[in-house]
Amino acid sequence: MSNLIEARGLSKSFGSTRALDGISFSIPEGRIVGLIGPNGAGKTTALKAVLGLTRFEGELSVLGRDPYHKRHEIMQDVCFIADVAVLPRWIRVQQVVDFVAATHPRFRPEICEQFLSRTDIKRKSRVRELSKGMITQLHLALVMAIDAKLLVLDEPTLGLDILMRKQFYETLLNDYFDGQRTILVTTHQVEEIEHILTDLMFINRGRIVLDASMEDVAGRYVQLAVHPDRAEEARALKPIAIRQGLGRMHMVFADTPRNELEKLGETGVPSVADLFVALMQGDRS
Repeated sequence: MSNLIEARGLSKSFGSTRALDGISFSIPEGRIVGLIGPNGAGKTTALKAVLGLTRFEGELSVLGRDPYHKRHEIMQDVCFIADVAVLPRWIRVQQVVDFVAATHPRFRPEICEQFLSRTDIKRKSRVRELSKGMITQLHLALVMAIDAKLLVLDEPTLGLDILMRKQFYETLLNDYFDGQRTILVTTHQVEEIEHILTDLMFINRGRIVLDASMEDVAGRYVQLAVHPDRAEEARALKPIAIRQGLGRMHMVFADTPRNELEKLGETGVPSVADLFVALMQGDRS
């Protein structure tokens, strides 16, 4: 399996601020990768580097090319959705579709039409007449119709209601992802995407804190709901995070034998959100 993205010692500074601090990672084809981090962690800078929108230090290859110097070439095979679709408010829906069809060689109008037919979007409507949810649907229809190898999503469902967010990710999973395309997504609503992810990357202060497949995460990390009378025994096993909730103490462990933990309470795989909080707390120490 080849890697669509390869980064080695990737760095970016803005004055005295180190947005990316020599990070290295690779993303193979056919994966859905969640890039998760707090505000100011370096997520957007990393995405801009991948999309060829900013200069960088170190090595970065996207689809076998330097994204900054070969941006026109890589964008033939890359699609991008940001939190706010940058579409002119005066333009009509049909004009948008016609424009993309005329400018992008991999655009398939019939696929776009299939997606739009499932919505209430009228072809004669102007963008300013559409709700935020409709604009997102329109942007999604345009992107889904481009036969791209890499889809980059930066907070794509920000501001949408829960039903629209659910529909968005179901569409991605059922109608776009085919096991060969690759999706790179950043979001703060991690609980809504963890069921579709194949890989996780946590970033904080410009450094990669976690880079693992979901299978590796399930094998390495354990969440324990500790019986009150066994709390001290559990603490002795050195959890990476502890929180109190619903009359029980909840702990997250890394690389601790599961059979030892099962004697002390109920075990399970931590959610992405719980694991993120645990690792961010450890990264600050």
